[in-house]
Amino acid sequence: MNQLSDRLNSLSPSETLAMSQKSNELKAQGIDVINLSVGEPDFNTPDHIKEAAKKAVDDNYSRYSPVPGYPALREAIVKKLKAENDLDFSAAQILCSNGAKQSVCNVLMALINPGDEVIIPAPYWVSYPEMVKLAEGTSVIVPAGIEQDFKITPAQLEAAITPKTKAIILCSPSNPTGSVYTKEELAGLAAVLAKHPQVIIIADEIYEHINYIGKHQSIAQFPEVRDRVVIVNGVSKAYAMTGWRIGFIAGPQWIVSACNKLQGQYTSGPCSVSQKAAEAAYVGTQEPVAEMRKAFERRRDLIVKLAKEIPGFEVNVPQGAFYLFPKCDSHYGKSFGDRKINDAGDLAMYLLEEGHVACVGGTAFGAPDCIRMSYATSDENIVEAMRRIKEALAKLK
Repeated sequence: MNQLSDRLNSLSPSETLAMSQKSNELKAQGIDVINLSVGEPDFNTPDHIKEAAKKAVDDNYSRYSPVPGYPALREAIVKKLKAENDLDFSAAQILCSNGAKQSVCNVLMALINPGDEVIIPAPYWVSYPEMVKLAEGTSVIVPAGIEQDFKITPAQLEAAITPKTKAIILCSPSNPTGSVYTKEELAGLAAVLAKHPQVIIIADEIYEHINYIGKHQSIAQFPEVRDRVVIVNGVSKAYAMTGWRIGFIAGPQWIVSACNKLQGQYTSGPCSVSQKAAEAAYVGTQEPVAEMRKAFERRRDLIVKLAKEIPGFEVNVPQGAFYLFPKCDSHYGKSFGDRKINDAGDLAMYLLEEGHVACVGGTAFGAPDCIRMSYATSDENIVEAMRRIKEALAKLK
């Protein structure tokens, strides 16, 4: 009898990965599918980073690294945090992991006891509540709709905090909405959190460099909360290095030491060659980052313009990341033939099977009236995808 653990049975499969898989299955049948479901840059890793990886192989970086990562990489991250964010950390306050996903999970597993509450603003990245489940905590979802640009207010945050609140996960720029908290907005949240010293702030800043409003703002800049902010970041998005799997945390020594202990038992240090590549990403030229951001901004402008021309879509202008998150619930209840659209999942499946465009329904992101589209693809693909979506939606009655 195959008896899986309650822990596993309580988990939901990743909706984004499932949608990507379905689109690949249709592609395998010879159907031309445009995939807007995956959150990954379509650029190649810059050449100087690849060269550093090749050199690392030749230089025999093939043995275990220290659990928190090579000292040279952690020093490079310390310098990056000082130069770009004006934040002071020591190398001992940095822990590198197998992607920022593991970084977030490490922090939750190190901090959360059964029954502890973790505040998660919605829309949220699909894995946050599932990670809280793994840590046996309770997610407290704080919804922020399109009318407030998908950003929670200080009053909403204050209302969500209880004596059981142990942490909040704040993602800016946001996956799935592309919303970016301004310095003033973060100051408002920090003022609330300053009154609740038991709350650890997990600041997921993986999309830091893909923002269209100038300088990235981190909640770690505010002295009243600084000593309990854990920054999560990595090389995946800014440097087009999703497959290299290098993320990091920068935070209070006691939390970093705890995550180091945890990681030492279940993965040890991340890939040695990837670490040398990540080091080159941080210390080398930042020109490719700026070029990719320019391309993403152009695509953002294109997809927003085209989405606004689609009847029944309510669209805001995302200020970072590479996602559009249109409100589309006006199509719920409509049908095409004997196919009825009841919810976001139905709509995403309809757009895939009828329009041959892969998006992800918003339910998995805590926003059942929206769908997520990634515009990390070519201008031509964006134009054609939006044409197909418009056509498919026009068939619904």
